[in-house]
Amino acid sequence: MNKDKMILRTRFIERASHWLMVICFFTVALSGLSWFFPSLNGLNAVFGTPQMARILHPFFGVVVFLLLVFLFIRFVRYNLPEPEDRIWFRNVPQVLAGKHEPALQIGKYNAGQKVLFWGIMGLISLLLVSGVVIWRPYFAPLFSIPVIRIGLLVHALAGIGLILLVIGHAYLAFWVKGSIRGMVTGYVSHRWAKTHHDRWYRQISAKQDGKVK
Repeated sequence: MNKDKMILRTRFIERASHWLMVICFFTVALSGLSWFFPSLNGLNAVFGTPQMARILHPFFGVVVFLLLVFLFIRFVRYNLPEPEDRIWFRNVPQVLAGKHEPALQIGKYNAGQKVLFWGIMGLISLLLVSGVVIWRPYFAPLFSIPVIRIGLLVHALAGIGLILLVIGHAYLAFWVKGSIRGMVTGYVSHRWAKTHHDRWYRQISAKQDGKVK
């Protein structure tokens, strides 16, 4: 790969944080799912034993939260609502069909990615708060039984919601060819950027032209 002919999309610290978060998330998700049904108990093996899963699940959950907070700080400015987002929403059928006409005026992230971004941050916040409420033996004794029951329900629903969002995110990343490579190497082609993030591509090109001059 000739980096001179590519565009830097994500820096190393962002990619490293993302993939570390992915690893931690799947260990937390699998161990969490193992407590829903007896038939899923085998998923506890991700932490070795059921006892270790009970101990490590919340700690790894906190790591996921902290990594997402770091990524939030890095990416929030690109995920704020913009007037151009309405163009993407009006053309969702064309986007799903792989068509990019008319020009969608997409910045570094499209409107769908922004919805996903805020959805993930909202759900991980719910998981943190509810997780603290039900975290034995450290915090649960501080709350009443009714509050703990509500915490368990919120934690379960938020967990399922977050898993579904992550599955959707992963599917779309594989569906849009070149996205995975961009998150592994940090670089995307000019064609990819121009096709999927046309406004961001123009902004990057203008900056590069300015440096050359």
